[in-house]
Amino acid sequence: MKAIGIIPARYESSRFPGKPLVDIGGLTMIQRVYNQVKHATSLSEVVVATDDQRIYDHVKSFAGNVVMTRKDHQSGTDRCAEVIENIQGFDIAINIQGDEPFIDPLQIDLLVSCFARPEVQIATLIRQITAVEDLQNVNKPKVVLNALQEAIYFSRQPIPYYRGKEINEWLQETTYYNHIGIYGFKAEVLKELTKLPISKLESAESLEQLRWIENGYKIATAISAHTNDAIDTPEDLDLILKKYFK
Repeated sequence: MKAIGIIPARYESSRFPGKPLVDIGGLTMIQRVYNQVKHATSLSEVVVATDDQRIYDHVKSFAGNVVMTRKDHQSGTDRCAEVIENIQGFDIAINIQGDEPFIDPLQIDLLVSCFARPEVQIATLIRQITAVEDLQNVNKPKVVLNALQEAIYFSRQPIPYYRGKEINEWLQETTYYNHIGIYGFKAEVLKELTKLPISKLESAESLEQLRWIENGYKIATAISAHTNDAIDTPEDLDLILKKYFK
Protein backbone atom coordinates (compact mmCIF):
# COMPACT_ATOMS: atom_id res chain seq x y z
CA MET A 1 0.00 0.00 0.00
CA LYS A 2 1.20 3.49 -0.83
CA ALA A 3 1.23 6.12 1.92
CA ILE A 4 1.33 9.89 1.61
CA GLY A 5 2.45 12.17 4.44
CA ILE A 6 0.39 15.37 4.65
CA ILE A 7 1.50 18.31 6.80
CA PRO A 8 -1.37 20.79 7.33
CA ALA A 9 -0.02 24.32 7.85
CA ARG A 10 -2.12 27.41 8.42
CA TYR A 11 -0.81 30.91 9.08
CA GLU A 12 -3.63 32.09 11.33
CA SER A 13 -3.41 30.77 14.88
CA SER A 14 -5.07 32.24 17.93
CA ARG A 15 -2.12 31.43 20.17
CA PHE A 16 0.76 31.86 17.70
CA PRO A 17 0.04 33.62 14.37
CA GLY A 18 2.56 32.84 11.65
CA LYS A 19 3.86 29.81 13.52
CA PRO A 20 4.92 27.73 10.47
CA LEU A 21 7.33 30.48 9.38
CA VAL A 22 9.09 31.17 12.68
CA ASP A 23 12.85 30.69 12.69
CA ILE A 24 14.24 27.74 14.62
CA GLY A 25 18.02 27.68 14.51
CA GLY A 26 18.24 29.00 10.96
CA LEU A 27 15.35 27.08 9.42
CA THR A 28 11.63 27.75 9.59
CA MET A 29 9.44 25.39 11.55
CA ILE A 30 7.66 24.07 8.47
CA GLN A 31 10.97 23.35 6.73
CA ARG A 32 12.25 21.44 9.76
CA VAL A 33 9.06 19.37 9.91
CA TYR A 34 9.21 18.70 6.18
CA ASN A 35 12.87 17.65 6.32
CA GLN A 36 12.20 15.25 9.19
CA VAL A 37 9.17 13.70 7.51
CA LYS A 38 11.11 13.13 4.27
CA HIS A 39 13.32 10.69 6.20
CA ALA A 40 10.37 8.35 6.85
CA THR A 41 11.02 5.38 4.57
CA SER A 42 7.37 4.27 4.64
CA LEU A 43 6.09 7.33 2.76
CA SER A 44 5.90 7.45 -1.03
CA GLU A 45 5.19 11.20 -1.01
CA VAL A 46 5.22 14.16 1.37
CA VAL A 47 3.22 17.35 0.86
CA VAL A 48 2.45 20.50 2.84
CA ALA A 49 -1.23 21.52 2.72
CA THR A 50 -1.79 25.21 3.37
CA ASP A 51 -4.32 27.97 2.80
CA ASP A 52 -1.79 30.80 2.90
CA GLN A 53 0.25 32.16 -0.01
CA ARG A 54 3.19 33.04 2.26
CA ILE A 55 3.55 29.46 3.43
CA TYR A 56 3.02 28.15 -0.11
CA ASP A 57 5.75 30.37 -1.53
CA HIS A 58 8.14 29.53 1.29
CA VAL A 59 7.78 25.77 0.83
CA LYS A 60 8.36 26.23 -2.89
CA SER A 61 11.53 28.20 -2.08
CA PHE A 62 13.17 25.16 -0.50
CA ALA A 63 11.87 22.85 -3.27
CA GLY A 64 9.21 21.26 -1.09
CA ASN A 65 5.93 19.80 -2.32
CA VAL A 66 2.98 22.01 -1.38
CA VAL A 67 -0.68 22.40 -2.35
CA MET A 68 -3.18 25.17 -1.68
CA THR A 69 -6.36 24.17 0.13
CA ARG A 70 -9.56 25.95 1.13
CA LYS A 71 -9.56 28.38 4.03
CA ASP A 72 -12.79 27.14 5.62
CA HIS A 73 -11.50 23.84 7.02
CA GLN A 74 -12.21 23.33 10.72
CA SER A 75 -9.30 20.95 11.32
CA GLY A 76 -6.13 19.50 9.87
CA THR A 77 -8.05 16.30 9.23
CA ASP A 78 -10.42 18.16 6.89
CA ARG A 79 -7.47 19.73 5.11
CA CYS A 80 -5.88 16.30 4.63
CA ALA A 81 -9.15 14.99 3.21
CA GLU A 82 -9.16 17.70 0.54
CA VAL A 83 -5.63 16.67 -0.44
CA ILE A 84 -6.54 12.99 -0.70
CA GLU A 85 -9.58 13.90 -2.84
CA ASN A 86 -7.35 15.72 -5.32
CA ILE A 87 -4.22 13.55 -5.29
CA GLN A 88 -5.04 10.03 -6.38
CA GLY A 89 -3.14 6.78 -6.02
CA PHE A 90 -2.58 6.58 -2.27
CA ASP A 91 -4.07 3.98 0.04
CA ILE A 92 -3.04 5.60 3.33
CA ALA A 93 -2.87 9.23 4.43
CA ILE A 94 -0.72 10.25 7.38
CA ASN A 95 -1.72 13.53 9.07
CA ILE A 96 1.49 14.97 10.51
CA GLN A 97 1.50 17.87 12.95
CA GLY A 98 3.14 20.95 11.45
CA ASP A 99 4.34 22.23 14.83
CA GLU A 100 6.74 19.40 15.80
CA PRO A 101 10.04 20.44 14.20
CA PHE A 102 11.94 17.45 15.59
CA ILE A 103 9.44 14.69 14.93
CA ASP A 104 11.13 11.30 14.73
CA PRO A 105 10.70 9.74 11.24
CA LEU A 106 10.60 6.32 12.93
CA GLN A 107 7.32 7.34 14.54
CA ILE A 108 5.81 7.81 11.10
CA ASP A 109 7.11 4.42 9.99
CA LEU A 110 5.65 2.86 13.14
CA LEU A 111 2.26 4.41 12.41
CA VAL A 112 2.25 3.24 8.79
CA SER A 113 3.14 -0.30 9.93
CA CYS A 114 -0.23 -0.49 11.73
CA PHE A 115 -1.89 -0.78 8.32
CA ALA A 116 -0.18 -4.09 7.64
CA ARG A 117 -3.33 -5.42 9.31
CA PRO A 118 -6.09 -5.10 6.72
CA GLU A 119 -8.80 -4.42 9.31
CA VAL A 120 -7.18 -1.18 10.53
CA GLN A 121 -9.20 1.91 9.56
CA ILE A 122 -7.47 4.60 11.61
CA ALA A 123 -4.24 4.47 13.61
CA THR A 124 -2.48 6.77 16.04
CA LEU A 125 0.44 6.74 18.47
CA ILE A 126 0.46 6.74 22.27
CA ARG A 127 3.11 7.08 24.98
CA GLN A 128 3.10 5.65 28.49
CA ILE A 129 2.63 8.24 31.23
CA THR A 130 5.28 8.09 33.95
CA ALA A 131 4.76 11.43 35.73
CA VAL A 132 1.77 12.52 37.78
CA GLU A 133 2.12 15.99 36.25
CA ASP A 134 1.35 14.57 32.80
CA LEU A 135 -1.55 12.60 34.22
CA GLN A 136 -3.10 15.81 35.55
CA ASN A 137 -2.30 18.02 32.53
CA VAL A 138 -5.56 18.68 30.65
CA ASN A 139 -3.58 19.81 27.60
CA LYS A 140 -2.17 16.29 27.23
CA PRO A 141 -5.08 14.04 26.23
CA LYS A 142 -5.18 10.54 27.68
CA VAL A 143 -6.18 7.35 25.84
CA VAL A 144 -8.17 4.38 27.15
CA LEU A 145 -7.46 1.08 25.38
CA ASN A 146 -9.30 -2.20 25.01
CA ALA A 147 -7.66 -5.64 25.03
CA LEU A 148 -6.85 -5.32 21.32
CA GLN A 149 -4.93 -2.07 21.94
CA GLU A 150 -7.62 -0.06 20.19
CA ALA A 151 -8.54 3.34 21.56
CA ILE A 152 -12.01 3.26 23.08
CA TYR A 153 -11.94 6.74 24.60
CA PHE A 154 -9.84 9.91 24.72
CA SER A 155 -10.10 12.36 27.61
CA ARG A 156 -8.37 15.36 29.06
CA GLN A 157 -8.89 13.75 32.46
CA PRO A 158 -7.22 10.51 33.60
CA ILE A 159 -9.40 7.42 33.13
CA PRO A 160 -9.91 5.17 35.04
CA TYR A 161 -10.53 7.13 38.22
CA TYR A 162 -9.26 5.20 41.24
CA ARG A 163 -11.75 5.73 44.00
CA GLY A 164 -10.28 5.87 47.49
CA LYS A 165 -6.69 6.46 46.29
CA GLU A 166 -4.64 9.63 45.94
CA ILE A 167 -3.81 10.52 42.34
CA ASN A 168 -0.09 10.08 42.97
CA GLU A 169 -0.83 6.38 43.58
CA TRP A 170 -2.75 5.82 40.35
CA LEU A 171 0.30 5.14 38.18
CA GLN A 172 1.12 2.21 40.48
CA GLU A 173 -2.33 0.72 39.89
CA THR A 174 -2.51 0.70 36.08
CA THR A 175 -0.83 1.96 32.92
CA TYR A 176 -1.96 5.30 31.55
CA TYR A 177 -1.15 6.64 28.09
CA ASN A 178 -0.90 10.09 26.56
CA HIS A 179 -2.04 10.55 22.99
CA ILE A 180 0.56 11.59 20.40
CA GLY A 181 -1.24 13.74 17.84
CA ILE A 182 -0.34 12.01 14.60
CA TYR A 183 -2.95 10.00 12.68
CA GLY A 184 -3.01 7.52 9.84
CA PHE A 185 -6.14 6.85 7.79
CA LYS A 186 -7.14 4.56 5.01
CA ALA A 187 -7.87 7.02 2.23
CA GLU A 188 -11.52 6.06 1.83
CA VAL A 189 -12.10 6.21 5.58
CA LEU A 190 -10.63 9.71 5.75
CA LYS A 191 -13.12 10.89 3.16
CA GLU A 192 -15.97 9.42 5.21
CA LEU A 193 -14.85 11.03 8.48
CA THR A 194 -15.08 14.56 7.17
CA LYS A 195 -18.76 14.06 6.36
CA LEU A 196 -19.65 13.26 9.99
CA PRO A 197 -21.32 16.00 12.08
CA ILE A 198 -19.63 17.22 15.25
CA SER A 199 -20.56 14.83 18.07
CA LYS A 200 -21.55 15.42 21.69
CA LEU A 201 -18.42 13.78 23.09
CA GLU A 202 -16.22 15.77 20.73
CA SER A 203 -17.86 19.01 21.83
CA ALA A 204 -17.48 18.13 25.50
CA GLU A 205 -13.77 17.28 25.41
CA SER A 206 -12.78 19.32 22.30
CA LEU A 207 -11.15 16.21 20.82
CA GLU A 208 -12.16 15.41 17.24
CA GLN A 209 -11.19 11.74 17.45
CA LEU A 210 -14.17 11.16 19.76
CA ARG A 211 -16.44 11.88 16.78
CA TRP A 212 -14.97 8.90 14.97
CA ILE A 213 -15.34 6.55 17.93
CA GLU A 214 -18.87 7.76 18.59
CA ASN A 215 -19.74 6.85 15.00
CA GLY A 216 -18.35 3.32 15.27
CA TYR A 217 -14.88 3.69 13.72
CA LYS A 218 -12.01 1.80 15.34
CA ILE A 219 -8.67 3.43 16.12
CA ALA A 220 -5.62 1.18 16.35
CA THR A 221 -2.70 2.37 18.46
CA ALA A 222 1.04 1.79 18.61
CA ILE A 223 3.29 2.70 21.53
CA SER A 224 6.17 5.13 21.00
CA ALA A 225 8.73 6.09 23.62
CA HIS A 226 9.86 9.22 21.75
CA THR A 227 9.12 12.55 23.44
CA ASN A 228 7.55 14.97 20.98
CA ASP A 229 8.29 18.68 21.30
CA ALA A 230 5.27 20.56 20.00
CA ILE A 231 5.23 24.35 19.67
CA ASP A 232 1.82 25.83 20.45
CA THR A 233 2.86 29.22 21.84
CA PRO A 234 5.81 31.66 21.70
CA GLU A 235 6.75 30.38 25.15
CA ASP A 236 7.04 26.85 23.75
CA LEU A 237 9.38 28.19 21.07
CA ASP A 238 11.62 29.77 23.71
CA LEU A 239 11.86 26.43 25.50
CA ILE A 240 12.74 24.62 22.25
CA LEU A 241 15.47 27.14 21.41
CA LYS A 242 16.98 26.74 24.87
CA LYS A 243 16.81 22.95 24.66
CA TYR A 244 18.37 22.51 21.21
CA PHE A 245 20.38 25.64 20.44
CA LYS A 246 21.81 27.03 23.69
